[in-house]
Amino acid sequence: MENVYGLVGYRLSHSFSQKYFTDKFRAEGIVDSKYLLFELDSIQEFPQLLKNNLNLRGLNVTIPYKETIIPFLDELEPAAARIGAVNVIKFVDGKLVGHNSDYQGFMQSLQNFYPCYSQSQALVLGTGGAAKAVMAALEYLNIAYKVVSREKREGILTYQELTQSLMSSVSLIVNASPVGTYPKVEEAPNIPYHLLSSHHYLYDLVYNPAETLFMQKGKEQGAKTINGYEMLCLQAEVAWQIWNK
Repeated sequence: MENVYGLVGYRLSHSFSQKYFTDKFRAEGIVDSKYLLFELDSIQEFPQLLKNNLNLRGLNVTIPYKETIIPFLDELEPAAARIGAVNVIKFVDGKLVGHNSDYQGFMQSLQNFYPCYSQSQALVLGTGGAAKAVMAALEYLNIAYKVVSREKREGILTYQELTQSLMSSVSLIVNASPVGTYPKVEEAPNIPYHLLSSHHYLYDLVYNPAETLFMQKGKEQGAKTINGYEMLCLQAEVAWQIWNK
């Protein structure tokens, strides 16, 4: 029986994962597996997806279901439970076990890009499942951070509160929101770009387009930038290891 892996999300026409795993299967001579896209208009459709695909061996989960998928799972791996978001599901003896490979992929990529020196300060833009994985990685690396959102909540900054003093105190800014993702390439997080300088590092989890407006505006001020493609490749490999260990 052919092994089926796939991606659960809302709109997946520009998915990275299907091409990545299809190419991987071809390159590594894995002939008994395929990777499919499972678009769900609601997470309530997830149980039916399982009934319709009895040879599933592993799933990835993307926006907007990384948090709402959790009640449908039987167990959470400790890191996923701590983060509160799942992007990998492993099928184990009839049970669904939730994992998070995002934080590992982000952490590995960040260490390649950003000099994680002591007393580092970061801003995390967004509060969803991807942002939670970023926060977990920053905590592991002992990088202090503040979270920024469009909505005012306790312990969370709004974009209007990003003062000159605050912007000069941080060196890493991570866009963990979907703002700027194709097709809305003319959008960018509403940070004060004129306060950026060459001591800033901008990490955009968005990978389509390859250079987002967030990155372009940062480069104009001398900031160093990276998109989320390397993170995606790294987390995908972690997911494959999870499914096959």
